[in-house]
Amino acid sequence: MYGNIRPLKSPDGRGGISVSKHNVIIIKGPKEIAIMRDANRIVAEILAHLGEIIRPGITTGELDAAADAMIRRAKADSAFRGYRMRDNTPYPACVCSSVNEEVVHGIPGPRVLREGDIVGIDVGVMYKGFVGDAAATFPIGQISPEAHRLLTVTRQALYKGIEQAKPGNRLQDISGAIQDHVEAHGFSAVRDFVGHGVGRSMHEPPQIPNYRTPGWNPRLEVGMTLALEPMVNEGTWRVKMLSDGWTAVTADGKLSAHFEHSIAITDNGPLILSQV
Repeated sequence: MYGNIRPLKSPDGRGGISVSKHNVIIIKGPKEIAIMRDANRIVAEILAHLGEIIRPGITTGELDAAADAMIRRAKADSAFRGYRMRDNTPYPACVCSSVNEEVVHGIPGPRVLREGDIVGIDVGVMYKGFVGDAAATFPIGQISPEAHRLLTVTRQALYKGIEQAKPGNRLQDISGAIQDHVEAHGFSAVRDFVGHGVGRSMHEPPQIPNYRTPGWNPRLEVGMTLALEPMVNEGTWRVKMLSDGWTAVTADGKLSAHFEHSIAITDNGPLILSQV
């Protein structure tokens, strides 16, 4: 188990770094967190607007176009479009739209949303050098009781994790709180994709699994900025990738839900950045 070294001042004096044997967690200062709050407010406003216009008959491509227009009006840039993960092709849209059994990274297009579907929308922007990142899963019209329960439990699991994001706790306190809530309700937390640090880059250390893992378990410190994002499946936690190289789906074809907030750890506990 690797412990953290005391944070060091960054070159501009506003933040710092927290160092372990294999990872460097960037500590943000108040000015940096204020900009991240602005970036994430843009994301929150986009998600709120998409939630208002989502309905049976709309396409995922239309949702992407609406988000793109809002990003431009905010004088921000998409953090997703053109992003590369490992060796796959650049991501072609500004939001991810994952429908029903799609877990994450579904690509918007001509797909029409139908009554009873659920769709996870993940939005990322770059604003004044910092990333805003959040996600929510929306019901399309009337959904089944089990789908509604899945959405409720996944949203609750996110907030269970956020509650643990306070100085002095450890990373696994977040992971364990999410896993315990998910599994207590008979669902499973995805293991192939995790939450992450966020700041000037979309993905910074540390990785934040939604389940307990052995190994590195850093202590949480004031100034850490994290994107917590439980991805919860109705059945098995296992996933498989589609041929587009981006879309992950549940291995058993059952439903999946995804909620995400970007947060900052403060002296007073977690501050949710990605809310209006």
